[in-house]
Amino acid sequence: MFICTDQLERIVKLEQYPPKRIISLVPSQTELLHDLGLDKEVIGITKFCVHPRRWFQTKERVGGTKTVNIEKVNRLQPDLVIANKEENVRDQIEQIKQIAPVWISDVNNFNDALKMIQSVGELVNKKEKASTLISQIETNFLKLQTSDFKPPTCYLIWRNPYMTIGGDTFIGDMLRRCGLKNIFENKSRYPEITIEEISERGAAIILLSSEPFPFKQKHAAEIQSQLPGAKILFADGEMFSWYGSRMLYAAQYFSELMNKIHTLDSNQFFA
Repeated sequence: MFICTDQLERIVKLEQYPPKRIISLVPSQTELLHDLGLDKEVIGITKFCVHPRRWFQTKERVGGTKTVNIEKVNRLQPDLVIANKEENVRDQIEQIKQIAPVWISDVNNFNDALKMIQSVGELVNKKEKASTLISQIETNFLKLQTSDFKPPTCYLIWRNPYMTIGGDTFIGDMLRRCGLKNIFENKSRYPEITIEEISERGAAIILLSSEPFPFKQKHAAEIQSQLPGAKILFADGEMFSWYGSRMLYAAQYFSELMNKIHTLDSNQFFA
């Protein structure tokens, strides 16, 4: 038996170690399992687990992150389910715990993400690979250079109503590391906001995330007409919000994004 604690400080006991039948309910953690070298061990993923593409096309899907098909999970008989406090629904997780051990992550910043990677590595008996991955991520972020001037920025994740991110989120921490000032840093989690509030707080940059709401050019044009002085750019939501092995590429993406921000005119868009 393998005994550990998850990021909610819950004790998790695995009768089978290392686990041979794993279900991942979180896209970024699904990709992490792949990059840790697991393949046949992962038997179930969600419909949002789009990376790696081969898994998305071939692995059994057990519903969405918030709409898990409990019957499918039961039929697959996993010996480990990996979930997340924020992305999954508590009532569903309680039901799944009656089927198999559930390890739950709780990631609110860069350091939480690295701890998650290390813990998952130990959980699936890939500790060395996890340590190597963490070292690579840390090295990449140490190379990320930011200037003293941090443009006041609004990062939008939803429309009707507009929603942004607070300073106590993983995306909020990524914005800081990118070199941007979150104008809603004092807010918590994912507050609803208005165009008027964005204007009042003096946003120079507005980032339209690719997820969970798929912002398009027409949405950017609509916002630009209301906030003509702001630079509006499309942002890769995976780079800002996926707290697993996708972080390997985030620092380089942030560097390229900041270069574009410093060179764009206020009425230009970045797709």
